Amino acid sequence: MIIYLINRPPHGDDGLIWVVLFLIFLAYGVPIILALIGLYFRKKNKKVSKILFIIAAVYALIGLGVCSGVF
Repeated sequence: MIIYLINRPPHGDDGLIWVVLFLIFLAYGVPIILALIGLYFRKKNKKVSKILFIIAAVYALIGLGVCSGVF
């Protein structure tokens, strides 16, 4: 990702929007995907579903910076 920021495209666009979209996906997308997978496993295996929901919640807290924003 650093090489992408250093080597800018020739048409003048710095491509910073893609970095921002990637960070937004990491903050919101991964917990949503984990929660959807947890919903899929809800009827088949409750223990796996519960673990996926917990991982999604912890990832959302850390990814959104709530834990570090308190201090």
